[in-house]
Amino acid sequence: MKVLVTGGAGYIGSTIVSALEDAGITPIILDNLSSGRREFTQNKVFYQGDIADHELLKRIFAEHSDIEYTIHCAALIVVPDSVRRPYEYYHENVNKTLDLLKYLNELGCRKIIFSSSAAIYDDASDYVVDETSRLNPRSPYARTKYMMEMILKDFCLAYDMKAISFRYFNPIGADPKMRSGSYIDSPSHLLGKLISVFEGKENTFYITGTNWDTRDGTGIRDYIHVWDLAMAHVTAVEKFDEVFKSIEKECKVSDPYQVFNLGNGKGTTVREMAAAFMKVTGKELNIKETEAREGDVPGAYANAEKAKHYLGWQTSLTIEEGIRDSIQWSQIWKSRKED
Repeated sequence: MKVLVTGGAGYIGSTIVSALEDAGITPIILDNLSSGRREFTQNKVFYQGDIADHELLKRIFAEHSDIEYTIHCAALIVVPDSVRRPYEYYHENVNKTLDLLKYLNELGCRKIIFSSSAAIYDDASDYVVDETSRLNPRSPYARTKYMMEMILKDFCLAYDMKAISFRYFNPIGADPKMRSGSYIDSPSHLLGKLISVFEGKENTFYITGTNWDTRDGTGIRDYIHVWDLAMAHVTAVEKFDEVFKSIEKECKVSDPYQVFNLGNGKGTTVREMAAAFMKVTGKELNIKETEAREGDVPGAYANAEKAKHYLGWQTSLTIEEGIRDSIQWSQIWKSRKED
């Protein structure tokens, strides 16, 4: 079996590629390398190019006529950058995906797994969101994911396509075999900041906001090991048709478009993450508490029961394992850049 993976040279995409290979599924990578890494494509079937390049897509499917699924990960993903450059985000994430879906339909590849985001959810009073929770995308990046979900659903209804949208929560860690991982030089996410302080790149880790109505007053997020995330895609490929049949049988409705949360379903506060990090490393970090920043939100975590029920998927790796793998990969990546 072959699967087209757009954005397969990125952090998440490359991990999905490795998980597919480990499961005996052949990934075909399409990536323009605007942010992906060429080294993640070594010894793999790789096409460098744009997802909206019709001639390239025709060539890929001519050379690999047995591609059955597309996992669409390619996108611009940095929230602050999307605020500064909304045109680029709407053009790359929406316009080009619209063309990609049109071409995939024409080429006969009508089974899609889409990388969406939990960033499209609104705040929840109990901090838990399921697939029916209210949506409120609050950045251009999040709105592109929301738009693409709507477009994808319309394509499924009109063009005899089927699609699964995975709403990712907060991926951490790296491929446990250290084949790939995150490669952002100046990460803005919580674990990246902790690693920066641990490695001496920054002096202080700041907890911004300590008066939220959470169990310890700090923001709460759902951290999922990127390998668990990748394995959900493998399971979706292996059980794709079965999932739709099961939902139709149970719900008495035939719906060619389905949404699943991918998270650990527990939630971890900023204080809890910092404590777990120091426990894993055995090193005390300089931590200071400050006021919440403009635009900060208390956060949310996933109800992932739907994925467990229909896909038989749930997380298996812990926050501590995600921290350890992130640190190990950071050291490997640093040494590679220095060579």
